[in-house]
Amino acid sequence: MADTLNSTATDWQQQLQQQLSDRRDANLYRRRITVDGPQGRLLHVEGKQYLSFCNNDYLGLANHPKIKAAAAQAIETDGFGGGASHLVCGHNHWHHLAEQKLAQLTGRDRVLLFSTGYMANLGAINALVGRGDFIFQDKLNHASLIDGALLSQAKFQRYRHNDLPHLERLLEKTPDTGRKLIVSDGVFSMDGDLPRLPELAKLAQQHNAILMVDDAHGFGTIGATGGGIAEQCNLNQQQLPVLVGTLGKAFGCFGAFVAGSETVIETLIQQARSYIYTTSMPPSTAAAIAQSVDLVMEQSWRRDKLQQLIARFRSGAQQLGLQLMDSNTPIQPILLGDEATAIAASEKLKAAGLWVTAIRPPTVPKGTSRLRITFSADHSEADIDRLLSALEKI
Repeated sequence: MADTLNSTATDWQQQLQQQLSDRRDANLYRRRITVDGPQGRLLHVEGKQYLSFCNNDYLGLANHPKIKAAAAQAIETDGFGGGASHLVCGHNHWHHLAEQKLAQLTGRDRVLLFSTGYMANLGAINALVGRGDFIFQDKLNHASLIDGALLSQAKFQRYRHNDLPHLERLLEKTPDTGRKLIVSDGVFSMDGDLPRLPELAKLAQQHNAILMVDDAHGFGTIGATGGGIAEQCNLNQQQLPVLVGTLGKAFGCFGAFVAGSETVIETLIQQARSYIYTTSMPPSTAAAIAQSVDLVMEQSWRRDKLQQLIARFRSGAQQLGLQLMDSNTPIQPILLGDEATAIAASEKLKAAGLWVTAIRPPTVPKGTSRLRITFSADHSEADIDRLLSALEKI
């Protein structure tokens, strides 16, 4: 009996090992790096310094002294750990303040903090729809949105990227026997382009559907005050009732939120399992978020500078004949095609002192491997020129 058990254990581990080997052979193996020091335009890895073009610290706030000071002060007054879930005794006054400030920024009645964007998306989708309901998602939506739909047990269909006539046909074929939820990224994380949001909102209203947008990469970077795509498109909470944002990208902090009406937020408090059954984030993190919201709203120059850097890069890249995508956001991918080419380009940039990650399947469709270049307000025009010079050489 013991020999049989040992054989079984060996068999499944050998299978896993073969799968790992296959990923290496296909140039799809992922490796972690260990970074020393804070995130910023300069990245320190294994004793070397690189000019980084791959993090999501779009506004250069991840190491801001005011945010660090807010977190440190909250640790002194409120300790570090959250201690319990929000519904037991873990909802600290810093959580409450952060939610109030985010509600003001998004123009929504209320906001609910989540520990991560993944948990926000899983929680919101599964609280709003379930068996007997219908979900429609853009083909290029983030993995967390896809997983949320799969877990919900609702009937799940994906429409072609930004193809609203395709979505409309799917909606027209759907019976009025359950709720309908339309879900889209606010900025598509691997392409950097935007959804046709005003048209999506109209479609949702015409078909009595709920519209949900995960604006992880737009929140903070677009809109007059950093309110993201909802602010840019001037959509209120009736037109866009479920708005998700993350706080670990442009806001330089950690966590995520869902913004909406009193009814939507109370429903999530009662039914979102990823909110109910987890410990609250450290109060110091919420204090940092509250400070970051103030900076994002007050310092519009960060968004202005970011747009100037993006325009400089796109102009120079087009002169070099590089294949860019339709993006005016900080996400500027360069399509290279196969996995080996993308890895080789990333390694050559690394040798030149620049850190740019190669993105490969299954994160992107096969044949569309790319360099995913991202910009921060911390970058300078000289940094952009150095990147363009390196790209020209490779």
